[in-house]
Amino acid sequence: MHATHGNGLERNGTVALSALDLCPVSEGSNPAEALANSLDLAPRLEQLGYRRHWVAEHHNMPGIASSAPAVLLAHLAQVTTTIRVGSGGVMLPNHAPLAIAEQFGMLEALHPGRVDLGLGRAPGTDGVTAAALRRGHRPTAEDDFPDQLAQLLGFFGRGFPDNHPFRAITAVPALGYQPMMWMLGSSDYGAQVAGMLGWPYSFAHHFAAEGTDHALAAYRSAFRPSETLEQPYSMIGVSVVCADTDDRAMYLAGSGLLAFVRLRTGRPGLYPTPEEAADYDYAPGDQRIIEHRLQSTVIGSPGSVRRQLQELVDRTGVDELMVMTMMHSHADRVRSYELMMSELRAHPLERAATVGAR
Repeated sequence: MHATHGNGLERNGTVALSALDLCPVSEGSNPAEALANSLDLAPRLEQLGYRRHWVAEHHNMPGIASSAPAVLLAHLAQVTTTIRVGSGGVMLPNHAPLAIAEQFGMLEALHPGRVDLGLGRAPGTDGVTAAALRRGHRPTAEDDFPDQLAQLLGFFGRGFPDNHPFRAITAVPALGYQPMMWMLGSSDYGAQVAGMLGWPYSFAHHFAAEGTDHALAAYRSAFRPSETLEQPYSMIGVSVVCADTDDRAMYLAGSGLLAFVRLRTGRPGLYPTPEEAADYDYAPGDQRIIEHRLQSTVIGSPGSVRRQLQELVDRTGVDELMVMTMMHSHADRVRSYELMMSELRAHPLERAATVGAR
């Protein structure tokens, strides 16, 4: 760890706020503009006081431009100075552990004490695309995850047994430049791994809300103190749309609801406008998808958003929230992050100290 910035896991009695960026490619726009928007957003988040700016790995999705987290993070770190940058996450089965170690070791060497490496076990895409990424690996290689993780840590400095074929490899600049490691998950598996390793854990509440409480309980139950953490540190991803009024927020949220319907029905595309979403003729099955999505999405004016987030914190006992705000308009997305943080500076989210085995 680097004392300059700490490890980003500090607790001060309130819940930290961070941002998850999927680089949305909106109707009428293109990936270059989406990436430029992320570079514009990063220093704004830093100035507002968000703790970290993470980007997610997705492939074969026309409406999401964040396919290469390490490349994008290098640029985000270059336009900021204090906010932590990281992956939420890198999908370990898609890549050779040595390549990830070299990429994130380089980021840590260039921007010491500011880099988070969040690791996921899912492919982040469909099976055919995953096979194309892995160059001959089995399409579903999740059973290899423990070996891949051990290799990754070996390259960062844990080393390999005497008889291991990789013992002769020096990962430059990974060796000696390990970023802050996080385990991500949408099931109990990642929770248990994070707990056993003594790592911080981030759960994908924004798309797997029905498993949030169980996964957090599994993490806390499995937790063993480590050099990184003496006690569990948990974060959840939350979809938030904040606007000046509840009605305006619900209107703007329509874009994300339509995008989610298209994703779940096998028709992913560019991020739609709120006007298109308002005029869209939803089928009965679409309505059920929307109703389910709304159960895990926070939408409203600043005060309404704060109340909903506090209820979520009270229920889950998390230390940090990673807010994912997806909108068609970049200006509206920036405004949402501004309104939310302004409200939470005035009325901070209080940590729940009595939930689970903390």
